[in-house]
Amino acid sequence: MRSKEDLEAAIRGEGCRAVLVVNTRSRRGRRLFAKSRRLLVEAGLSFGEVHPVSDPARLPDVLRDVLSRDPDLVVVGGGDGTIAEAVSHLAQRDVVLGVLPLGTTNNFARSLELPVALPGAVQVLREGKVADVDVGFVAGRVFANMVSVGLSVDIAERVPHGLKRVVGRAAYGLTGVYQMLRHRPFRVTVEVDGKTYETVTHQLNVANGSHHSGRRFAGDASPDDRLLNVYRLGDRSRLRLAADMLAHMLAGPRRRLADDMFLNTSREVRVTTDPPLKIDVDGEIDGPTPVTIGLLPNALRVMVPQSFTDH
Repeated sequence: MRSKEDLEAAIRGEGCRAVLVVNTRSRRGRRLFAKSRRLLVEAGLSFGEVHPVSDPARLPDVLRDVLSRDPDLVVVGGGDGTIAEAVSHLAQRDVVLGVLPLGTTNNFARSLELPVALPGAVQVLREGKVADVDVGFVAGRVFANMVSVGLSVDIAERVPHGLKRVVGRAAYGLTGVYQMLRHRPFRVTVEVDGKTYETVTHQLNVANGSHHSGRRFAGDASPDDRLLNVYRLGDRSRLRLAADMLAHMLAGPRRRLADDMFLNTSREVRVTTDPPLKIDVDGEIDGPTPVTIGLLPNALRVMVPQSFTDH
């Protein structure tokens, strides 16, 4: 494995082996693919291979093929699901991930402090730095940002794709309000650091990143802090669920991981629910529970802004 400095030198050098992969089925991928290529060229970034992927089912095969040629940099454009798929292939490898946030919420891109506007994201690829960040693992797969159980699964399964294209991130909020009126609370047991916690809730999150639904859940959370952050939204009451969701939207950046609402650990988290439930892994549905969620520290090399704190 090369050092971060050696990788930066390779990326900036004349012989950089760079690849561009864009999910053109993502919310903005098809519309912005041509603009992305133009901005990358204007920024002086060239790619030996360019792969527009119109069928997301082909993405794993495309990534495996790309990595077989040992690139220095793989720039991936798409939403959280696309980036999570890329992370699962690039983690623990001697290659750097560059992110073009072309999705609806772009949670992992936000956790990396990347601009979600395309020109800013391209500028990071040109002027940023290589950082080592953590990734998580669950159910035999690597994830980038978060594992959730509860209401978010219903929302992810039922949010209309047409609505996402029209109103963007607000589609999740609108779908969430509707599903919240129908969602039933469940009993959950969390085992972490030799202790067991039991509660009844509508939503449990286990996060590697710092954002949920496009917003920070804690001001000091980071994908580079060697921690998984466990927290719930709501109890038995839908009123409490609504209050917690509103607080997440308005007060998330002012919270700290030391607050009582969070369990933070560098070890594995075991989640059991009654009844068994599906899980949401970076927007993709998996499961069911029980599941064990763990952390792979410093497992991913990624381009971030110079201002990003790389521990």
